[in-house]
Amino acid sequence: MQDTSNLTSGKRVLISGFDDVPEHVFVIHTIEDGYVTGMAVTGPFAGEYGEPDIELVLRVLSPDSNGGSQGTA
Repeated sequence: MQDTSNLTSGKRVLISGFDDVPEHVFVIHTIEDGYVTGMAVTGPFAGEYGEPDIELVLRVLSPDSNGGSQGTA
């Protein structure tokens, strides 16, 4: 995601898959220099705090979207 101007606290975003972690929905708490903080909503880390690199944000999702991601396994 090149333009990060629409990243704000409370936004739901789709995080790109990395390592063995699939794409997942993430709620942003803060925007920092080079990364965001918040909570994973779907995927293997659902309910966990995280600090993914801002480059992993694929797009902002609508408030009711699950991003098409798989739930927890």
